[in-house]
Amino acid sequence: MENTVYIQMKRRLTINKSSSMKLGEMAQIIAPERMKDLHQMVVLSKTSDIEKKFIVLDVMTVISKITSRYPDSDIQVIGPSETIIELVEKRRSVPSFLFVLVWLLLFVGSGLAIMNFHEETSMQTMHQKIYWMMTGKINSTPYIVQIPYSLGLGLGMILFFNHLFKKRINKEPSPLEIEMFNYQQDLDQYVVLNKHKESTKYSDDH
Repeated sequence: MENTVYIQMKRRLTINKSSSMKLGEMAQIIAPERMKDLHQMVVLSKTSDIEKKFIVLDVMTVISKITSRYPDSDIQVIGPSETIIELVEKRRSVPSFLFVLVWLLLFVGSGLAIMNFHEETSMQTMHQKIYWMMTGKINSTPYIVQIPYSLGLGLGMILFFNHLFKKRINKEPSPLEIEMFNYQQDLDQYVVLNKHKESTKYSDDH
């Protein structure tokens, strides 16, 4: 028990390129007092030379580093057997004109998509029929039906995505967040299954 080290690898981490990774940052460790320096042991370095965006560090790499420093250690692994590390460049500030341009493109594009959908489904004709059924009169522009429908369309989008600007309406995840989570899970699985042998050559040998 005096030589037992418990390790629980984190599933995913994001670090800036050119940064190093210590064992205590990528895993939870329970170790004897004499092995407390394991938290500061560098596991990944030279990230500035890595051209990939994702690398996978296997627990076997971690075990080999620990045993090279403490040969008599008994290592117990709990949880995931690898950590996916995403290398990101330092973010640059986005120019205001570029933000406005993207916003306008999204606004106009979404508006055209909604109008084309309404045109294909003959929504105006449907509103005219609803107005005729309610009043018995024919009206080519039944605003009393179209205005509440437009407001309800916007309200429905807000409720569907569960966000009003940056404010969350309730604690439940939105369908978009669930889809993004599923996409992230699939991406992580793909990265792990297609990891390359080069992932370990950048780890610090010291």
